[in-house]
Amino acid sequence: MLTLSLVIIIVTCIISITAFSRPGEIDKLSMWPYMVKEHNQYYRFITAGLVHADYMHLGFNMLTMWFFGKYIEIMFQQVFGGKLYFLLFYVLALIISDIPSYIRHRNNYSYRSIGASGAVSAVVFAFILFQPWAKIIVFVIPMPAILYGVLFLGYSVYMSRRGGDGINHDAHFWGAVFGVVFPLALKPQLAGYFMEQISSLWR
Repeated sequence: MLTLSLVIIIVTCIISITAFSRPGEIDKLSMWPYMVKEHNQYYRFITAGLVHADYMHLGFNMLTMWFFGKYIEIMFQQVFGGKLYFLLFYVLALIISDIPSYIRHRNNYSYRSIGASGAVSAVVFAFILFQPWAKIIVFVIPMPAILYGVLFLGYSVYMSRRGGDGINHDAHFWGAVFGVVFPLALKPQLAGYFMEQISSLWR
């Protein structure tokens, strides 16, 4: 069955792989805050999520999308009543996760960012909202999803302040936040469901 999450994976892989041998194409699609500010190229908020640095970058994001995307797509359909909520969620996550980078680097001509990590982080954190105690594997280490979420947010904040590794940790952090805020904004009752899940460990 062709799900929206699978369509996103296929489209992203095709565009990313095609662009690997065409650096100029990556420049045209990347999140380039200076070009957004100077030339109103707002499409970059979305197209930056369609290109990646290499196969490892692409593979990590799309494998994560594969593992978590289908579940969130099904949950959104059940909770909100339509598949298009997932597509809206993913596109908004791409945009919103890059807004802090745009604000921070809009006067920096040399800064560019690529990858779907912000939106993929949103998908993972939406999963954590629904299944906080689910076991996930992080670099061969099993841990509860909620623990991974806390560690991920802390690491993203730390690395964003430290900088120097060429990774857009701001997009990771704000994508993760959006992954929780979006479902709660549409259905605040999910906060109660989440708290019930959290407290169930001590019952």
